[in-house]
Amino acid sequence: MSTPDLPTGLGDGTRLVHGGDEPVVPGTPLRPSPVFAAPYHLGDEAPGWQGADGYARPDNPTLRVFERAVGELDGGDCLSFATGMAAISSAVLALVRPGDRVVLPSDGYYATRVLARDELERLDVRVELVPTLEIEDVAARGDLEGARMVLLETPSNPQLDVCDIAAVARATQAAGAVLAVDNTTASPIGQRPLALGADITTGSDTKALTGHSDVLLGHVSTARTDRGRELHTRIAAWRKTTGNTPGAFEAWLAHRSMGTLDLRLARQAANAAALTELFAAHPAVSGVRWPWRPQDPSYALAQRQMLRPNGVVSAELADEDAARRLVRASRFVVAATSFGGIHTTVDRRAQWGGDAVPAGFVRFSCGIEDTADLIADLTQALGTLG
Repeated sequence: MSTPDLPTGLGDGTRLVHGGDEPVVPGTPLRPSPVFAAPYHLGDEAPGWQGADGYARPDNPTLRVFERAVGELDGGDCLSFATGMAAISSAVLALVRPGDRVVLPSDGYYATRVLARDELERLDVRVELVPTLEIEDVAARGDLEGARMVLLETPSNPQLDVCDIAAVARATQAAGAVLAVDNTTASPIGQRPLALGADITTGSDTKALTGHSDVLLGHVSTARTDRGRELHTRIAAWRKTTGNTPGAFEAWLAHRSMGTLDLRLARQAANAAALTELFAAHPAVSGVRWPWRPQDPSYALAQRQMLRPNGVVSAELADEDAARRLVRASRFVVAATSFGGIHTTVDRRAQWGGDAVPAGFVRFSCGIEDTADLIADLTQALGTLG
């Protein structure tokens, strides 16, 4: 397991740049290079007797560096995975058994719901789908008795509703259930679910953490409690057996890329703030959502629970054709799925199926373009919609 090496009280930028650093040794590289080895020399002892690596699937030096850095951000013990869905599915499947009850968001990431429908129900796990805004009510009523796990995604993807993590954590603890929070939309520096009482936090590091749209990766961090360490051991055993470990190059690339998250997120949030105001004032756009806009229904809770804003904005255009015309008229905004990268993108969610959204519902992921340029571009693009 990873342990925090950095002093407490440091800023996000410092933690991101120095997270995972090894002790300084003159003549060694400033940043560690990836270790690509699969097998290692065993010598006369079985691997693990003296902390030595034996085979790269269960663990390897490059993963440990990345996991130490992310664990320091999350305030927990981190395990990395080949994708975000590998992380979520491992956290769930390593802990539930046939007959268990699992509560999942009905409006969260669609692939998580596919996991519930195609795999959990096949394994005779009782799945209960509840809208993000109602999970807190379910918890407050004491309706979590008998649940094995509750999974939150807050802010939810794609509609950006926010759920009170601390309130749900108190209820899950009282019910003896495990609380896991998908923290992808917020990022590890935008929200710390473990500090709010969650047992597990997960993230698709493909998104904001790495931020350059060129790596698939995910992680699970568990609380540094007796309960959290037990969960960590079980999830680590699942990863070792199922082979969900990422490659060394992906882990190294992620560690390199996350160093600029503080800077990227600041610009993305500034662009999101400007974008929401542009959209809110335009007659061709409705239903604008960004939890950090004062008029947003999740604003008060986001201010209390989240540490800083991000760059994801949702809105509704008239229809599919309007979304297409907006992209065609824009110079900088491109159509792409996923979010959190340095390019501003738009994703019309209805085209994928699985989300209960209108045909013109779009999720914007603000990049790091200059705010004035992005707003000027979208202003003229919106002008083509009438």
